[in-house]
Amino acid sequence: MKIRYFSDTDTALIEFLNVPVVETKEISENLYIDLDEKGNLVSMTIEHAKEKAGMSEVSFLQMEKNDV
Repeated sequence: MKIRYFSDTDTALIEFLNVPVVETKEISENLYIDLDEKGNLVSMTIEHAKEKAGMSEVSFLQMEKNDV
């Protein structure tokens, strides 16, 4: 997974898979998802990311089976 933040447009791109996108769906005014040919989630775009998604700070925590 890759997270890219474009400060000039305040846009975040979260990439889950490295496969061709065949469809983009608007989920809300500032949220779009990209799907592959099988309908799997490829990436998600968040516009106005600092305001709408708190992108000023990003952290990653991997949960193990026994942590839940």
